[in-house]
Amino acid sequence: MPHERKSAYFLPALAALAALMALVGAACRADVGSDGVFPTPDTTGFDYRGLSGEVRVDGSSTVFPISQAVAEEFSKVARDVRANVALSGTGGGFEKFCRKDIQVSDASRPINQKEKDACAANGILNDDIVEIQVAIDALTVVVNPQNTWAKCLTTGQLQLAFKNGGATKWSDLDPSWPSDTIKFYHPGADSGTFDYFKEATGLRGKASNEPAHRSDGVASEDDNVLVQGIEGDKNALGYFGFAYYEEAGKKLTAAEIDGGNGCVAPSFEAALKGEYIPLSRPLLIYTTTTLLDDRDDVLGFVKFYVDNMNALAEEVGYISLPEDLLTAQKEKIEPFLP
Repeated sequence: MPHERKSAYFLPALAALAALMALVGAACRADVGSDGVFPTPDTTGFDYRGLSGEVRVDGSSTVFPISQAVAEEFSKVARDVRANVALSGTGGGFEKFCRKDIQVSDASRPINQKEKDACAANGILNDDIVEIQVAIDALTVVVNPQNTWAKCLTTGQLQLAFKNGGATKWSDLDPSWPSDTIKFYHPGADSGTFDYFKEATGLRGKASNEPAHRSDGVASEDDNVLVQGIEGDKNALGYFGFAYYEEAGKKLTAAEIDGGNGCVAPSFEAALKGEYIPLSRPLLIYTTTTLLDDRDDVLGFVKFYVDNMNALAEEVGYISLPEDLLTAQKEKIEPFLP
């Protein structure tokens, strides 16, 4: 599935600009038109031609590829709107969103109460926040291809590996594995992926009897940094979104996960069926009712996002929503449409 067009979306926004312009038409999926370009976007029921303004998007590096793809396609139908997409991690995005510095916040986990309180302090009340699910992800645990032993990890082994004061050698996880020291790679503390992994593996550290996620190793909100580190380290163990693993191709190996019902590899099908537990999760964007009411450029961007995200999510390597879930997202913005 990896191809030229998709890889462009995984570069940092500024550095990718030239590459994105050069690769606009490149695609190889079965649903791409016979002329080799992405199918005509769904623009039904909305006049994008008269829009103008600037829509700022920031947050999750996991959601970044989808939002970047949406922004590129949106710019073709709303030429007078600048849609700028950046990535500072889910937590960083929510901070900017609650300060009203951005109009759309990318998130790989739901907004938490502390963040809702920060929004409320700036006049964004809970009822004003609009949450839209844009795709499904299979959070992927990865090792270097030279690792021939860690083919499947139980949730207990994951917890032992990534808890503070936990395993330091592969043999700590399984006595039959090498005694080599593990090099850990994981998202930074502002990442929604980091937060989701902690919840899924019981590494919340919120109570005195709960283990906390380890703080050593290489941490970054930019998943590309983690990918490159694991590619060059035989004893690496890390995790990030499925699309980044898929983009890396044969340079990385995904460990299967045993959530209690046997080893399951991360895949579109397993995540959609609920078989890839506990590491499948929703990917989200956030905006506000006020912005959708008062800013036609924001409403246009969000409508375009919802109408086209299933095709674009698959294009960049995520799992598109089933029809009933997609319909539920569209219904969230219908009250704001002219």
